[in-house]
Amino acid sequence: MKSPATPPSITRWVFCQAQLHFAQALAGWSNHVVKELSLTPGEEKDAAWLEETGNEKYKKSPPGAVQEAVEIALDAGYRHFDCAYFYQNEAEIGAAFQKKLVEGRLKRDELYVVSKLWNSFHAPQDVKPAFLESLTMLKMDYLDLYLMHSPMGFLNINGELMPQKDGLLLYSDVDYVDTWRAMEKLVDEGLVKSVGVSNFNVSQLERLLSVCRIKPAANQVELHPYLIQPELVEYCKSKGIVLIAYSPFGCPARPFPTEKNSPVPLLENPTVNEIAQKHGKTSTQVLIRFHIQRGIAAIPKSITPSHIVENAEVYDFSLTPKEIQTLEGLNCNMRFIKWNVLGMETHKHFPFSDQ
Repeated sequence: MKSPATPPSITRWVFCQAQLHFAQALAGWSNHVVKELSLTPGEEKDAAWLEETGNEKYKKSPPGAVQEAVEIALDAGYRHFDCAYFYQNEAEIGAAFQKKLVEGRLKRDELYVVSKLWNSFHAPQDVKPAFLESLTMLKMDYLDLYLMHSPMGFLNINGELMPQKDGLLLYSDVDYVDTWRAMEKLVDEGLVKSVGVSNFNVSQLERLLSVCRIKPAANQVELHPYLIQPELVEYCKSKGIVLIAYSPFGCPARPFPTEKNSPVPLLENPTVNEIAQKHGKTSTQVLIRFHIQRGIAAIPKSITPSHIVENAEVYDFSLTPKEIQTLEGLNCNMRFIKWNVLGMETHKHFPFSDQ
């Protein structure tokens, strides 16, 4: 494995007949089949695990489960892997990569590996050590994309994920702009091809774009028919920032809101199910296809072999413009991953205050 001497520029957003390939949008590939997999602990989504982490309850997959899931995904043709230090499973993912590379089953340049800088490491002097730790665990010589997990910085207290006192998170006063400048240096050093952000709102992106030397390649945010975020989607497209949708199924692993006016869980929505039945597909496949046709990369999350394969079988049908419009009409601005645990909503860079 050899790190590229010069990080490639973002040249275009490309789609192919076989698969959506976010990797190609960043690296300018043209003929590779790249499927996508996000690797969080087990079937849990960010929101549930964030809350459990905040309460010192770490729900992780059984030992070996993540490595097995990655191996299955690689065999099924997945090539874009969305990882993060926060998920605490990068060592298993790296073991799966190493195994397949040693077997000669794939080459490093066929992979598109993403990781994220956690909030506790926003201080500029902490950025490179945190990156290198992820790089080492993933057994890579370079990463394809490194994201700032959120604009909110926490104090770095012995590397704790959720440092807190009296039930409240301990914030740092680090400006995400300073964190970004440290991330740009990773590109300069050839350690990562591209850098981006996650959970940034429009105003935060505008501020970052006004001062950055290297433009964010991507913004990974929660997107699904209950939260279509049209202003953010249009802004990112206008600036050439790739949008990556997490929780494309609306967090089915979480307890669903039971308020009077709350909609049914997204995967149980009659409109979604009706469209799925019409195409002979599952609701999850329809929801992935919904993002693809809106020009957005979707990262379904699973360690279940059948789901991993099923989530990739979305290129043999298309939704009609009317069906896209109908799904967009389900929007109710329901955010499942609110990042409002342990007082986080009082952080000066909390990204959802204007919503």
